[in-house]
Amino acid sequence: MNNLPMRLPDVGEGVTEAELVEWHVNVGDFVREDDPIADVMTDKATVEIPSLYEGKIVERTGEVGDVLAIGTNLVRIETEAEGPAEPEETGAGDPQPTPTKPLNKPPPVDRSSATVVPTTRLAIAPPRKEGSPVLASPAVRFRARNAGVDLRQVHGTGPAGRVTEADLETFVTNGPAMAPLSWRQPRQGDTEIKVFGLRRKIAERMSLANARIPHITVVEEVDVTALEDLRAKLNDSRGDKPKLTMLPLISAALCKAVLDHPEMNAHYDEDASIIRQHAPVHIGLATMTDAGLVVPVIRNAEALGLFETAEEIAELSATARDGTATRDKLTGSTITITSLGPLGAIAMTPIINHPEVAILGINKMEIRPHWDGTQFVPRKKMNLSASFDHRVIDGWDAAVFVQKMKTLLETPALIFVEA
Repeated sequence: MNNLPMRLPDVGEGVTEAELVEWHVNVGDFVREDDPIADVMTDKATVEIPSLYEGKIVERTGEVGDVLAIGTNLVRIETEAEGPAEPEETGAGDPQPTPTKPLNKPPPVDRSSATVVPTTRLAIAPPRKEGSPVLASPAVRFRARNAGVDLRQVHGTGPAGRVTEADLETFVTNGPAMAPLSWRQPRQGDTEIKVFGLRRKIAERMSLANARIPHITVVEEVDVTALEDLRAKLNDSRGDKPKLTMLPLISAALCKAVLDHPEMNAHYDEDASIIRQHAPVHIGLATMTDAGLVVPVIRNAEALGLFETAEEIAELSATARDGTATRDKLTGSTITITSLGPLGAIAMTPIINHPEVAILGINKMEIRPHWDGTQFVPRKKMNLSASFDHRVIDGWDAAVFVQKMKTLLETPALIFVEA
């Protein structure tokens, strides 16, 4: 028998370290080749590391939340397989990382390499919603089948509600959790939730944006009655095309507005003191998932029709929420739209997606009284809340841009008129 190390492989794109976000194995577990060993995170993408050998786990390194350097031993496996020779010691006494098979761009089915998916994970998740799919590793599913346990009955405490081995063992030992006490009962104690994975990445990016970007926010009321009428008429004759929401129309208006205001569709590199204005409009869509906020990207939104945009939004939102979007779909935005959805709110102060210089916030639509000169009439209105990087966008320019958006949304025909 050989006792072979399995190292954290090079996941590409110049990554030198990765955060350990989940273990799929314990010491003593038997694994087959390509069984998942662990999940690691790099820049909002989670990489599943598969086993290179068949055998027993005799050692594992690190705890969830640890940041590991590429080349670090993840596990040691007792196996009959022949592995690479042990690395030679350098003068400093550090082992050289053993080359591993590349993990980027895996085929869709073959798991001989790691699968890259966007992370949608939290340290502790709320109970799984009724009818939603059960998240669990193959090892947990195998043990559940052998124990005759329906995983739909097990409350998962892992990332995104994933059922862990501990959850399964608790269920087998104690049965389903008892009903909670009345909320009026006195309670004691605190719950400590370790911040790691996507939640830590979100915290880091929010801290970066708040620390580096002096925000200015402009709020303006917009009459969207005509826009809603147009949307309803387009939906009535859409056929088999996807149903239009407000977002494709706002996206089209934004693409039209940045033609006159290219300074809004830009990145600011403060270290080099360079404002980089972008010709293509890659719109980021701030999307809430079970694990936190991610920003999938509509690439070249300026080249898409309304129904094409609607289809792209539906696909991006679905893949962001179920954790199947690729890294390419989660990076590269040049300006972002954020919305609180049905909650809406009257106004908000959106935080800019660094290194962008502007973000457009959409608030809830409601019927409000409007004075038409002779009487009050009901109109459909909502507020736009737009934040700008005040280092490179002056208050006047910010206000002019918001007024441009207001004009386009209140007179939607202008969106489709060629300049």
